[in-house]
Amino acid sequence: MRVKYLIIGAGPTGLGAAWQLHQSGENDFLVLERHPYVGGLSASFTDNAGFTWDVGGHVVFSHYPAFDTLLEDLLGDDVLKHQRESWIRVAGTFVPYPFQNNIRRLPPELAWECVEGLLAAGRAAAADTYKTPPAHFREWIDRVFGPGIARLFMVPYNFKVWAHPGELMSHRWIGERVSVVDADRVIKNIILGQDDVAWGPNNTFSFPLHGGTGEIYRRLAARFSDRVRCGDGAARLDAAAKTLRTASGDTVVYDHLLSTMALDRLVVDVLEGATPAMIAAAGRLKHSGSAIHGLGFNGAPPDPRCWMYFPESDCPFYRVTNFHNYSYNNTPDPDGPRPRKRAIMTETSYSEHKPENLDDLTGRTVDGLAATTLIAPDDRDRLVSTWEMRVDYAYPIPCLERDAALAVIQPELEARGVFSRGRFGGWKYEVGNMDHSFMQGAQWADRMLTGAPETVYTL
Repeated sequence: MRVKYLIIGAGPTGLGAAWQLHQSGENDFLVLERHPYVGGLSASFTDNAGFTWDVGGHVVFSHYPAFDTLLEDLLGDDVLKHQRESWIRVAGTFVPYPFQNNIRRLPPELAWECVEGLLAAGRAAAADTYKTPPAHFREWIDRVFGPGIARLFMVPYNFKVWAHPGELMSHRWIGERVSVVDADRVIKNIILGQDDVAWGPNNTFSFPLHGGTGEIYRRLAARFSDRVRCGDGAARLDAAAKTLRTASGDTVVYDHLLSTMALDRLVVDVLEGATPAMIAAAGRLKHSGSAIHGLGFNGAPPDPRCWMYFPESDCPFYRVTNFHNYSYNNTPDPDGPRPRKRAIMTETSYSEHKPENLDDLTGRTVDGLAATTLIAPDDRDRLVSTWEMRVDYAYPIPCLERDAALAVIQPELEARGVFSRGRFGGWKYEVGNMDHSFMQGAQWADRMLTGAPETVYTL
């Protein structure tokens, strides 16, 4: 088989590339997807009890008009709009997100610990105490937030979500991902007794009325379904000959190639003739895994919260999503905006630095929901559905070695006509949102078609 454009992976990046080709009138392309479904980490599934689950707590927001326009075209009126309501569980209470702007909700002695640290951090910055940039993410946290916020939230939460110590991570990915604190603003909120919850690009978000986040990509792939092959991934790539052998044994000859598979796997397991330097660099890339649990309960007491963060050790998960609040159709037998059942989705990270016993994680997750007051003791008897998905590649870690590793791998690949993009294909978490990932694929396609430069993913 021969195609002009070959795309590995039918997640947001791969389908974004296919969409841009399709929109430009170029239909000589093939998308290979190793799973039997499209969407990648943005896929959704319906369990045997009728609950719909995402692969983690996705929300749809965008930095790009092109992505917004496509969503409107794909979903039409089948979309719900939400105002974010997110919280952090600390010291036996819930604090509005972002934590650092709302420490007034803490017990007074803990609020003062945070303020005292903030003031000390501010004095150090004003005195130009630090003559060199932070050596790592942990040092950045200490410098910016002070010891109180670091101890109570930033250090334990970031370890729970990344499953890597902050000392092994760079701080250069931060951007809009972390609300950098303003001591004056914090003190004003404490004195006036006001919450400060509007920060961040996902303060408002959209969600499909039916089918979870994956509905976006099912509808998109349906527009060129004859050129999407599921259940057949990449097995061996000969970039010199521009041929790829699929897992089923087919050989595809191509002119242009986009890979969205995990970059380390591409280099080590798939690419023929990878140099020792490339293989060594791939070994320096770090990632975490995630175990996602969907727990369906009879009864849905009012709870307007969208999602919650959990830095403490009384539960295994780092985030919980009230998935029934995203769409009532995520539950079976919905009764309009007030569902009869609750859909609670949890995420627990794991890595070599944070091992988890996955065999007993479901029970520990339910225990954690009770310990953090998300369910009442008798709610255990109302549990009617348990769904679990383990994702070994969940977060590409912005580790200290990442940029140097990418500087070795990506130019070598592009010299061979291989372009690696996407959340794990590009391995840059700071441009790893759904909209970023989609636009990486779309911009690659535009570059191949017109020579236009890529601006979302840059080397």
